[in-house]
Amino acid sequence: MTFAQIIDYRTRRYDDVNRLMDEWVARTEGKRTATHSLVGKDRARDDHYVEIVEFPSYEEAMRNSALPETDRIFAEMVALCDEAPSFTDLDVVRDEQLSLNKATARRFFEEVACDGNLDLIDELFIEDHRDHDMGKDELETVGRDVIRSDVEGWREAFDFSFTLHSQLADGDEVATRWTWRGTHQGDFMGHQPTGQEVVMTGTTTFRFEGGKIAEGWWHFDLPRLMRQLESGPV
Repeated sequence: MTFAQIIDYRTRRYDDVNRLMDEWVARTEGKRTATHSLVGKDRARDDHYVEIVEFPSYEEAMRNSALPETDRIFAEMVALCDEAPSFTDLDVVRDEQLSLNKATARRFFEEVACDGNLDLIDELFIEDHRDHDMGKDELETVGRDVIRSDVEGWREAFDFSFTLHSQLADGDEVATRWTWRGTHQGDFMGHQPTGQEVVMTGTTTFRFEGGKIAEGWWHFDLPRLMRQLESGPV
């Protein structure tokens, strides 16, 4: 179960606290288990701050607290506060962001891929989106234009639709299991259009940053699709 910790503190030296947090982030790179952090300032009191830190689980939070860097930075943070910070430990029982991320993933399949609304790509994907596609020679491609070009290419080669069977959301990732069905109407990997009905299954995992798709991994039955184009339905 996702775990969150609320740290409530008062300080007149927030700039120093902020620099301390930057130092902690740098020193714990590759070791920290926190997945998200947000700091808010009280509009009614200039010295009142609240930080919300999210972890995959309570156990991961404890691992994070046990890091030597965390212990040292916390001691220095306390010295910058006007009084001892208070902590509230929360088991997350509802996370609306997971539902929003799942809805964004569905919008890509339904509105961008199937309906051809390419303008929506700028809304759904970050600018330097990273894509990992088993159907490409390149192990990784970067940028919204790559997604736009890929969708255009598939839509030129096939009149297709997606059936989304299930979605699993965990942390900042959403995995979607799907079946794709298309009619071969344009050149595809050297195969001239045949008008043939084809089908394949696959899974796409999207990683999100700030509500937008930041990275994607595509796993699908391309060999089955190629066999159908070469010798008829399998």
